[in-house]
Amino acid sequence: MMLIEETAVPAGALPMAEFRDHLRLGTGFADVSAADAALEAYLRAALAAIEARTAKVLLERDFLLTLEDWRGPEAQPLPVAPVSVIGAVRLRDAAGVVQLVAPERYRLVRDMSRPRVQGVGGSLPGVPREGAVEIAFTAGFGPDWGSLPVDLAQAVFLLAAQYYEQRHEGFGEAQAMPFGVMALIAPWRTVRVLGGRR
Repeated sequence: MMLIEETAVPAGALPMAEFRDHLRLGTGFADVSAADAALEAYLRAALAAIEARTAKVLLERDFLLTLEDWRGPEAQPLPVAPVSVIGAVRLRDAAGVVQLVAPERYRLVRDMSRPRVQGVGGSLPGVPREGAVEIAFTAGFGPDWGSLPVDLAQAVFLLAAQYYEQRHEGFGEAQAMPFGVMALIAPWRTVRVLGGRR
């Protein structure tokens, strides 16, 4: 399984002014652009860390999932949530020839923990021998910061603030995720019970 993020979070979707206020930083200084670049980096790092811990995509973007075979004949779980749309399902054979699967043959089952691609009227189409299946989809709570649940948004701010406060320190125990952040993201974490096929 390989998951590729095809689009990045646009800079305009990041709450730079709100984060600056959260840190109680002043404005009007000559090096604001350099400071904003650093603050953006801390926000992006915190966003990535929260997404990795929760398997939730906070800000909407496009992904491509490539699999050697379906996990089960009727449905394929997707590794992140929430998923809003399946853009395409493609089968690729050993020679690299790609075949688009008709959208009528599958549907998205929305789920906040384990969204999945489900076969319509039976099984999902067979994956060619030594080939692969590609699922293009869009995931995220929404396109802007206001779309996020408040606890996840607060967790990102708290973690980014820690990165900012410890920017001159080395890596180690000081880099551990704070308890307050863990408490905020705990209800959103996906508990994985089964690791393999059904």
